[in-house]
Amino acid sequence: MGDNFEVYTKINKRPGVNYTALVPNTKGLETAIKAGVKEVAVFGAASETFTKKNINCTIKESLGRFKEVVDEAKKHDIRIRGYVSCVMGCPYEGDVAPQKVDEVAGELFSMGCYEVSLGDTIGVGTPEKTHALMSNIRSVPVENVAVHFHDTYDKAIENILIALSYGVSVVDSSVAGLGGCPYAKKAAGNVCTENVLLALQELGISHGVDLRQLSETGNHISRILKRDSQSLLE
Repeated sequence: MGDNFEVYTKINKRPGVNYTALVPNTKGLETAIKAGVKEVAVFGAASETFTKKNINCTIKESLGRFKEVVDEAKKHDIRIRGYVSCVMGCPYEGDVAPQKVDEVAGELFSMGCYEVSLGDTIGVGTPEKTHALMSNIRSVPVENVAVHFHDTYDKAIENILIALSYGVSVVDSSVAGLGGCPYAKKAAGNVCTENVLLALQELGISHGVDLRQLSETGNHISRILKRDSQSLLE
């Protein structure tokens, strides 16, 4: 995250697009403010061990830090999005209770995050786990819930469709399936945007995205990175 300032200040920004910066603490927020960021994100987790190893504190301590970030961001009219990692499982603790996810998500929403994204960080989610998770999210209105699935075991699309059936309408995704998690057992990024849009299209859900241009963009990035695109588009 050390080059966030340089990246944000040098990219061309299009009207109507949110450009969000991850800020782990108030120091990161100060940098974001200097860069002119209008939206920031804080990342929590539903696993004590993951939180300890990732940011060296307990869940309770992490929420206290995030509250400081949120309060300061509000003073500058900056929107805040919250994320909860390890909602389906933890690389250290195994299964994570949906009730714990709801507790952390509720704390983020209560402190002022306009939306909370539930992240299957290591991609171990299944349809059964997704049903259990969504049916236990009670502390955040569904219109303020997003989902974030990694496609480690090729279950992301199926899990997303289940989340949609509960009323979720925001899905995090990545062009060409870029990204990944160092804790996943194989190199799998966030679910591929092109594939999510194809699934929505098959359901008759309008998305307003030019799939041809998106596919060309994904292929272009993949060539530069010398990796295969995860897109199913021809």
